[in-house]
This record gives sequence, C-alpha cells and structure tokens, in this order.
Amino acid sequence: MPDTGSPFRGQGFMGKVLIAAPVHAVLTDGLTSIGYECVMQESISQDIAFGLIGDCVGVITSTRLQLDKPLLDAAPALKWIGRMGSGMEVIDLEYANEKDIACFSSPEGNSNAVGEHALGMLLALMRRINWSHNEVAQGVWRREENRGMEIAGKTVGIIGYGNAGSSFAKKLLGFDAHILAYDKYNPEAIPAHIVKCADLSPIFEQADVVSFHVPLAKDTRHYFNADFIAQMRKSFILLNTSRGIVVDTIALYNGINEGKVTGACLDVFEQEPLAAMDSGLRTIIGKMAALPNIIMTPHIAGYTHEALYKMSRVLLDKIVSRF
Repeated sequence: MPDTGSPFRGQGFMGKVLIAAPVHAVLTDGLTSIGYECVMQESISQDIAFGLIGDCVGVITSTRLQLDKPLLDAAPALKWIGRMGSGMEVIDLEYANEKDIACFSSPEGNSNAVGEHALGMLLALMRRINWSHNEVAQGVWRREENRGMEIAGKTVGIIGYGNAGSSFAKKLLGFDAHILAYDKYNPEAIPAHIVKCADLSPIFEQADVVSFHVPLAKDTRHYFNADFIAQMRKSFILLNTSRGIVVDTIALYNGINEGKVTGACLDVFEQEPLAAMDSGLRTIIGKMAALPNIIMTPHIAGYTHEALYKMSRVLLDKIVSRF
C-alpha cells in the first residue's frame, strides 16, 4: 500500500470537514496536516447531516448524502465538496455554483477498478465461469453445455469514453477485441487507434457487446430501452457499470426473454440496495439472477482497496491545489 504520509504542512486552522464516506487515511491525514479538523461520520444519514454541516467548510461524500438545496442552505460556511468517485448527481451543482462552492470528483481514482470489473464480468459471462463453478460445486460435470465464447474478434461498443470507458477499452485491446466508441460529451477524448462513432449507428449495426460508461443526466435515464434493443442488428451482451437508471430493467428483461439480449452484466440497478427496491423491480431482478446468462454484483466495480487510496489521494490533491 502506498505511503500515507502527506507532503503538506499546516497553515493554521482551516475549518471543519465532514467526512461522510469511507476514505483512506491519506485524505484525512493530509487534510489534518494543513489545518482542517475532520469530523468522521462515514455512516451518516441525511437527517443527521443537517445537525453537523452548519459550521463545516468542506464535505467529503459518496452516495450516502444528497447535497441538495436544503442541505447546502444548512451549510453557510461551506467552501468545497469532494466526491469519492464520479457520480456528481448527488450534488446540486448549479446551486453549489451559485453559492461559490467548489465541487471536486475523483473518477481518475477508480477508473482502473471499473475497467477491470467490467472485463472480469464479461469474461465470466462469455466463458460461463460462474455458472459452471456452481455446477461443479453441486457435483455436476457438463463440458459441452458450458462451451464458452472468446472476446477476441468480437466488436464491443463502448458508450461513454471517459475515465472508466477508456480504462475498459485499454484492457479489451489486449484481448484483440474490435472497439467502437461513442461519447456525446467529449468525443475528442477518443484516441486515433479506437474507432470513433459520430452517433450510435455503427454500434447498432456491428456490436456484439454494448457497455455503458455514462454519467447520470436527463438524457441518459433509460438510455438503454426497448427502442435501443430494437435498433441492434445482432443479438448482443449488455454491460452496465455506470448508473442503474441508465438501463430500463423491464426492457432488458424482455430483451433477454426474446433472445435479442444474450447476456447481461450488471453492477448497478435502478434502485439500490436490494432492500430499497420496490416489489416489482425486486421480482424481475430475482428472475434474472436465476439465469445462466446474467451476472450481477452489488455496485462494487469501483470498490477496491487500491481505488479507495487513489480516490482519496486525488481529492486531497485537488482540494489542496485550490485552497
């Protein structure tokens, strides 16, 4: 594990920081060394936050808190917010900007973890690793029924070529996959050795695998839906390690039953965690979980020990460079 020591030195008392997410000590030690007082509340609730945030100049959060208008109004001293990860939808960015509150994310810190996880899920699905393991554990030996497919030669459409999407693409290149990339927001980020798509048409026409790496925004809610499936020329595998609401779960389930979607790897869900799902969604998820061509994980793609350190370090560097 990298050294947690901080190169920064104290500058006098800088104010209180609410730590509302699991972080690595490199962040808290670094903030403390430059004069911040860290208030540790990793398991905080929204209600409790109102009673603690009033005199804080900074907040470190993940998905537990919604930094919405009411909570921001309850923090008159707030100068900055640090997001462990990439999903800035937990912050009312427009209102934070009006209040001159700087907002930092750290997608550089967990992009490798997300890329590895997406690749691992895809390999496990295509080579039937999870399913055949469970069969062997039950004393069942089926070779022909578990004959898998190789990634080499397959066309993978990556939608969203930011930190996570580019990390996944880098790993796929080592498996001799053909990659098509589409990024509405930052197309210039797609390098010359990757096929850049001006729209989704090439992905609809050619992709064997479609992987989403997009932020949550108005135009990405149910980005994957029945119409998307209908436009795909070939049957295909779906991967989603971005945000659960990007995928219309009912449309996905129907696509699987119709055979158009031949497999799915899901790390995120429309409602999380399982206990928070309504009964209808929970029923569908339960049915999909029983299928041999579905792999699900509990929103852990970017959740590694290394990513915790890297995201913490990225946030520390960004905060220190600004304040």
